[in-house]
Amino acid sequence: MSEMNQKFCQCCGMPMGDTEELYGTNADGSKNEEYCQYCFQGGQFTFHGTMEEMIEICVPNMVAANPRMSEEEARKSMLEWFPTLKRWKN
Repeated sequence: MSEMNQKFCQCCGMPMGDTEELYGTNADGSKNEEYCQYCFQGGQFTFHGTMEEMIEICVPNMVAANPRMSEEEARKSMLEWFPTLKRWKN
Protein backbone atom coordinates (compact mmCIF):
# COMPACT_ATOMS: atom_id res chain seq x y z
CA MET A 1 0.00 0.00 0.00
CA SER A 2 1.42 3.36 -0.91
CA GLU A 3 1.93 5.89 1.84
CA MET A 4 -0.64 8.17 0.17
CA ASN A 5 -3.35 5.51 0.64
CA GLN A 6 -2.17 4.40 4.08
CA LYS A 7 -5.00 4.04 6.57
CA PHE A 8 -4.45 5.32 10.08
CA CYS A 9 -6.59 4.77 13.15
CA GLN A 10 -8.73 7.87 13.53
CA CYS A 11 -8.22 7.78 17.31
CA CYS A 12 -4.57 6.84 18.04
CA GLY A 13 -3.03 7.45 14.60
CA MET A 14 -1.55 3.96 14.31
CA PRO A 15 -0.90 2.75 10.75
CA MET A 16 -3.51 0.07 9.97
CA GLY A 17 -1.50 -1.83 7.35
CA ASP A 18 -2.70 -3.54 4.18
CA THR A 19 -5.14 -6.01 5.75
CA GLU A 20 -8.15 -5.88 8.07
CA GLU A 21 -6.13 -7.53 10.85
CA LEU A 22 -5.83 -4.36 12.96
CA TYR A 23 -9.35 -3.04 12.32
CA GLY A 24 -11.62 -2.53 15.31
CA THR A 25 -15.10 -4.04 15.42
CA ASN A 26 -18.58 -2.56 15.20
CA ALA A 27 -21.44 -3.55 17.51
CA ASP A 28 -22.55 -6.23 15.02
CA GLY A 29 -19.05 -7.74 14.90
CA SER A 30 -18.19 -6.37 11.46
CA LYS A 31 -14.82 -4.71 10.91
CA ASN A 32 -14.47 -0.95 11.38
CA GLU A 33 -12.03 0.57 8.89
CA GLU A 34 -11.64 3.87 10.76
CA TYR A 35 -10.44 2.68 14.16
CA CYS A 36 -7.94 0.04 15.28
CA GLN A 37 -8.70 -2.97 17.46
CA TYR A 38 -6.99 -1.30 20.42
CA CYS A 39 -9.19 1.81 20.30
CA PHE A 40 -12.56 0.43 19.15
CA GLN A 41 -14.22 -2.87 20.06
CA GLY A 42 -17.85 -3.93 19.83
CA GLY A 43 -18.91 -0.53 18.51
CA GLN A 44 -17.41 1.41 21.42
CA PHE A 45 -14.20 3.25 22.13
CA THR A 46 -11.94 1.46 24.59
CA PHE A 47 -10.18 4.72 25.55
CA HIS A 48 -12.22 7.39 27.35
CA GLY A 49 -9.63 10.07 28.07
CA THR A 50 -8.68 13.32 26.37
CA MET A 51 -6.73 13.78 23.17
CA GLU A 52 -3.75 14.94 25.22
CA GLU A 53 -3.91 11.77 27.35
CA MET A 54 -4.01 9.65 24.19
CA ILE A 55 -0.95 11.48 22.86
CA GLU A 56 0.99 10.73 26.06
CA ILE A 57 0.11 7.03 25.68
CA CYS A 58 1.26 7.10 22.03
CA VAL A 59 4.55 9.02 22.46
CA PRO A 60 6.63 5.96 23.51
CA ASN A 61 5.23 3.92 20.59
CA MET A 62 6.03 6.64 18.07
CA VAL A 63 9.58 7.02 19.43
CA ALA A 64 10.06 3.23 19.30
CA ALA A 65 8.90 3.18 15.66
CA ASN A 66 11.10 6.20 14.79
CA PRO A 67 14.39 5.82 16.74
CA ARG A 68 15.77 9.16 15.52
CA MET A 69 12.76 11.02 16.92
CA SER A 70 12.80 12.44 20.44
CA GLU A 71 9.78 12.29 22.74
CA GLU A 72 9.45 16.06 22.37
CA GLU A 73 9.39 15.81 18.55
CA ALA A 74 6.85 12.97 18.68
CA ARG A 75 4.60 14.93 21.04
CA LYS A 76 4.80 18.08 18.89
CA SER A 77 3.99 16.11 15.75
CA MET A 78 0.98 14.42 17.36
CA LEU A 79 -0.30 17.70 18.84
CA GLU A 80 -0.48 18.99 15.25
CA TRP A 81 -1.85 15.80 13.66
CA PHE A 82 -4.34 14.41 16.20
CA PRO A 83 -6.82 17.33 15.89
CA THR A 84 -7.24 16.27 12.22
CA LEU A 85 -8.25 12.69 13.18
CA LYS A 86 -11.99 11.95 13.20
CA ARG A 87 -12.14 11.13 16.93
CA TRP A 88 -10.60 14.45 17.95
CA LYS A 89 -12.03 16.88 15.39
CA ASN A 90 -14.22 19.60 16.84
